[in-house]
Amino acid sequence: MKSIVAIIAIATLAFTNAKACDKCGNYNNSNFKIKSTSVTHNKDLGVTIWEIKVDSLAGNTTPKPVGQLNGAPVLGYVFPTTLKPTDVGFNLTDGIVALALTSHPDFDDSPLWDENTDGKFDNDGIVWHPHWVILTEDKRVAGGLAVKEFKKDDKTVVLPKTSPNMPMYMDSPGFNVTTKGNSIKVVVPDYRINNKTDFKFDAVTCFMEVNTGEGGTHSEGGAKPMLGVYKVYSVASGNLSLPYSVK
Repeated sequence: MKSIVAIIAIATLAFTNAKACDKCGNYNNSNFKIKSTSVTHNKDLGVTIWEIKVDSLAGNTTPKPVGQLNGAPVLGYVFPTTLKPTDVGFNLTDGIVALALTSHPDFDDSPLWDENTDGKFDNDGIVWHPHWVILTEDKRVAGGLAVKEFKKDDKTVVLPKTSPNMPMYMDSPGFNVTTKGNSIKVVVPDYRINNKTDFKFDAVTCFMEVNTGEGGTHSEGGAKPMLGVYKVYSVASGNLSLPYSVK
């Protein structure tokens, strides 16, 4: 918990001081201005329903493709939580467990799922879909956070079977994501979060970007993280304090 508090404090300072990059500003609109957030437990169905409501149309804005993986934009509606990495299938490691609902037209990182139901499994990254990620402090990006990376030969790393096989703590769990009006929701079965319903959470909207390094061979500790947060548009609590409880 101490490490989570430290990461939140550093990230909050970064959010306050970060200057908007030009491409980040292209998406800074009312579709990402958070009005409220909730996680509701349906005991009868054994699921939690995670929701973010915004001022305008949730999910209506998606990134413009750049035509390559390096520099590919990613937009996200993100739920930072107090869940443990082991609750969602990772090994125990420092960082913040977050459920990120993302859209990115330049690549597909959910190879097990056909989100646009066209019979192809590698062409629907633009469709809003979920990822479990572990976020850590990263001063290389203006948003102050990045998805935690690891060395490919690190035998201590445990990833869920649904992960996209990238050298970072990210999973593609395939939960159903829906958008309607000003609301975006995702339904998570209880057993996929170790039957935990007593965690705290917050909600964030943000711009992220992929960096694969020169020649597409990204190395840990390079100039930029593989997937970093460059701009935060809105935070439900205002200070990323994770004050909300499951209803």
